[in-house]
Amino acid sequence: MFRPKPTSRLILLTLTLLLLVNFLTSIKASEPTTDENEDGELEELLALDEQGEQEEEQEGSSASVRSSEAEVLTKAQRIVIELNHDNTKRVIEGHEFVLVLGYAPWCSRSAELMPQFAEAATSLKELGSPLLLAKLDAERHPKTASSLEIKGFPTLLLFVNGTSQVYTGGFSAEEIVIWARKKTGEPVIRISSVTEAEEFLKKHHIFVVGLFEKFENEASALIVYLFGQYLCSWAYMFVLKLLRGPDYEEFVKAAAADNAIQFVGVSNIEVANVLFPNVKPTNLFLGIVKSERERYTSYEGTFEMDKILLFLDYNKLPLVNKLTETNSARVYSSPIKLQVLVFAEADDFKKLLEPLQDVARQFKSKILFIYIDNTGENLAKPYLTLFGLEESNSTVVTAFDISNNSKYLLESDPTPSNIKEFCSGLLRGTLSSHFKSQPIPDNTNETVHSIVGKTFDDKVLNSYKNVILEVFTPWCINCETTSKHVEKLAKHFKGLDNLVFARIDASANEHPKLQVNDYPTLLFYTANDKANPIKLSAKSSLKDLATTINKHLKVKDNVAKEKDNVPKDEL
Repeated sequence: MFRPKPTSRLILLTLTLLLLVNFLTSIKASEPTTDENEDGELEELLALDEQGEQEEEQEGSSASVRSSEAEVLTKAQRIVIELNHDNTKRVIEGHEFVLVLGYAPWCSRSAELMPQFAEAATSLKELGSPLLLAKLDAERHPKTASSLEIKGFPTLLLFVNGTSQVYTGGFSAEEIVIWARKKTGEPVIRISSVTEAEEFLKKHHIFVVGLFEKFENEASALIVYLFGQYLCSWAYMFVLKLLRGPDYEEFVKAAAADNAIQFVGVSNIEVANVLFPNVKPTNLFLGIVKSERERYTSYEGTFEMDKILLFLDYNKLPLVNKLTETNSARVYSSPIKLQVLVFAEADDFKKLLEPLQDVARQFKSKILFIYIDNTGENLAKPYLTLFGLEESNSTVVTAFDISNNSKYLLESDPTPSNIKEFCSGLLRGTLSSHFKSQPIPDNTNETVHSIVGKTFDDKVLNSYKNVILEVFTPWCINCETTSKHVEKLAKHFKGLDNLVFARIDASANEHPKLQVNDYPTLLFYTANDKANPIKLSAKSSLKDLATTINKHLKVKDNVAKEKDNVPKDEL
């Protein structure tokens, strides 16, 4: 049977596709480009934009006083359509892609996001993106916000042909642009010249570059370009599979699946070396580039979507991550289960950053390093509270093993060498878990002894006496009543040398063998069986508690006497 040569097959495919593209182009040209009723807001917006530019030119000296940055922001804000009760439905249903920002004027996070959103709108317009950006004052138009299911602020929603999707990208202008382009059909940017590559480097802080040299020729490049311009995504993927092969197809699938990082495809080794220096001459290459000391990381695995995404998960974050409210979700989603957290004031951390990066490099992809400003109430305090260090102003180094919910504390000075040793122990699993504890109290002349994490072993588990322990927290509503009962019971049984009443604040003290979730809790640790404490009812009356304690003391005493009186030959 006659089989056409690959070259003949490619030429035939090229001619067929060119005819198809020509047909599609003619259809597209015959369609009206703008509907006056549906796109009224957009035309009005562009007119306002031009009018604004003319007004700025007429302002003369008054315009010159503004900074160039402010002018850019003002122009960008005009590009974002302001939604209201009357135009929201028409704008969303009249455009294929609309990204809506729901905000409230009083919301500080909305105020932080606004300029980033406006800057992203400018960039997307310059790139010729079909995405329309719009914003809605949800406080002024609550019914409209409710109809869009905007419940918190700020909220970003992408509408595709009128159907909403939750926004899952970052909150910088660059991250919004990357996410938007991926969701509107452009998962990979193709760069073909050194000049393009140099311009790209100026605008992006993190990206993935893939070199696919052997799949490129002039005919295939033309076809890919034409398909990217005119055809739907499934056809585009089909052509990529035919012309570029399965490796490039997996690369594009990974690019579409990742929401945060821009993917770049190149076919020329010189262009690749601009983006990722010292790429070895090869037909296939993939690497991630970041704007930090650990700038370049190459991928060594096979070209499969899942493996590429896993590589990115382990390598996309900086060596040391400064935790903020805007990036917390991205940091917390890391698959790295061992985490070292450094709490310090900003000035102190500046001195520690460079040596800490050197330490982090030695544990790359194994330990995630996070910096948190210890003056931050929302971010630092919840963590420091877990260690009983919420009032600390000095530098604190902690660690977590997410896989078994263990936490650790560096108790020596936070020098680079001590941090390195601490990390090595964390990786080997030789660190002792940290349990928070208040300072050891003086219980002299106290009727009810205070127990802390550090004294729980000696005063409760290893004590030869019976111990009744009250477990409480300062915020517990019913604990005060129980505490009064314990005080009275301690006075009532004061004459018994073998019985001790004690209490422990569970909010400030921990012990691996004290696992209590309800407060208040009363536990009776008998002298002969400390491993199995008896839980007393904290809701019982004072009289009932005294009766129960007497009963358990007598039972245990009788058991002890019986054991002492058993003849030796019967043991």
